[in-house]
Amino acid sequence: MSEATIRDLQTRRAIRQFQSAAPSAELLDLVLKTGTYAPTGQGKQAPVIIAVQDPQLRAQLTRMNAEYAKPGTDPYYGAPVIILVLADSTVGTWVEDGSCVLCTMMQAAHALGLGSVWIHRERQMFDSAEGKALLKEWGLSENLRGVGALALGQPAGEAPQPKPRKADYILKL
Repeated sequence: MSEATIRDLQTRRAIRQFQSAAPSAELLDLVLKTGTYAPTGQGKQAPVIIAVQDPQLRAQLTRMNAEYAKPGTDPYYGAPVIILVLADSTVGTWVEDGSCVLCTMMQAAHALGLGSVWIHRERQMFDSAEGKALLKEWGLSENLRGVGALALGQPAGEAPQPKPRKADYILKL
């Protein structure tokens, strides 16, 4: 790996404040395409990536997610793009596959100067009747379950400083 790659891997942080303007289509497409190169079990490519910029759908997803966290809040921190990652739950590695896609896109976003943060509760959202209705509306399989989402956009400020690494993080035997 190049030193720049290592630096990007070590300096990515969760961003929770975003500018209102969406990233350029070129940058968004690059983040999304990079996510498709994440490793997946047996190369099955079980995840599906859904980029949401439509304000009405963003509002619906925000409400749905907040119902499982803190109603009336924006769990996506006002990010102009929500990237949902769902995966085919009939594939044994669906959670791991979707997690790799999310991590790969977070790293790609950081390398491109964008900010992101992993958001939870998509599993509950898409296991619900409302979530299943969205899958049907979008022409997607009922076998898809939510793994997570990214709030994505241009950071509105500096990235937070990293916490010190714990002393017992690595064990060499």
